[in-house]
Formats: sequence, structure tokens, C-alpha cells
Amino acid sequence: MNTHLDDLLARMQHLEAELEAELARRRGEIEFVIENRRVKFAQEVMHLQRQHKVGMWRYLAQSSLAAVLTAPVIYAGFIAFVVMDLFVTVYQAVCFPVYGIPKARRSDYIVFDRTDLPYLNVIEKFNCFYCSYGNGVAAYLREAAARTEQYWCPIKHARRMVATHDRYPRFFEYGDAQAYREGLERLRQHYDTAPSGGDTADVDAP
Repeated sequence: MNTHLDDLLARMQHLEAELEAELARRRGEIEFVIENRRVKFAQEVMHLQRQHKVGMWRYLAQSSLAAVLTAPVIYAGFIAFVVMDLFVTVYQAVCFPVYGIPKARRSDYIVFDRTDLPYLNVIEKFNCFYCSYGNGVAAYLREAAARTEQYWCPIKHARRMVATHDRYPRFFEYGDAQAYREGLERLRQHYDTAPSGGDTADVDAP
């Protein structure tokens, strides 16, 4: 891989670290701790947050008729998410060991902690649960698919894509047959580190 691309990937990783540090600093401004995967706020913070809570009946009264009528259609997606979740879990358990691909850890992608927020009513907490699950399953699926693509077809597309997964930057350039043939097996061995990490810099070098 050329040095310029390595530099860009290193800068991206540095910016991501800076962003995470800033987000951690902002989270620190709101006093809470995590115990046994549950979020606990300081008592004074809990009191202040409850002042912003909108009751369930008032929440429903403020909702539009269109929102109420379309809600069942939205919630019906839960069935698809459960099927997708089950499929990805079974898919990884059956297929990944055969090819030596490490499994994506489900708990890294599906997180439920918004229901601990004291300023949400029952409906809002359920909506947060639903959105957390749906987007978490989608991210879980995306990572499993990305790992599959890294093993079987780590080649960039000729056309620009609007959104790519984190492993995509390390794929081989479209049409670079030599790099693909000479670097495929090396790339198949690099799953444990972050795609933009330093020790993966030469995995697709000819």
C-alpha cells in the first residue's frame, strides 16, 4: 500500500481517537456510573432529569394521528430484526470457524442503556429499545458481512460508494490483479486489529 494512503488512514484513526476523547469528556460532565451494565445517575442528576419527563398520556395526546397509525408498521420490523439477529448468530457459528474468521461479538453492537434515562416515559423507552435493537442488529450484520467480504472478495468497487464499512479502506484497488493475488492470504489473517490500525498497514502490499 502506498505511503500516502497509510498516512491518511493513520490521520483518520487519530481523529477518531480525538473524537472519542471529546465524547468521553462530555459524558463526564453528566454524572453517572455503570454497574452490572446498568447506568446509575447521581441523585441530584436524577431529580433534574425527571423534571424534563413528559407523561405517557400527555405524550400520546401530543402525537399526530399519522404517527399513531404508522406505529404498527414500524414495530412490525421487529420480526425482521429478530430473524436477522438469529441468522447472523447461526451464520457465524456455522461458517466462520471453517475459514478461521473470528466472530463479531454481538454485545459490541447491540446495546440497551437508553431505558435507564429517567426523563423518558414508557413509550419513549420502548421506542429507544426498538431503535437500539434494530440499528444494533444492522451493525452486527454489517460487521459479519464485512468479515465475509474481507475473506472472499476484498476488492474495492470501481464506482464510489456513499457508505462503506470500516474494513473497506484496506481492500485491494479495483483492477490491481497482482496485489490481489499476492496479498489475499495476508489480508485474510488480519481481523483482530482495527482496519485502520498500524500493524495492518502492509497486508495488501505486493
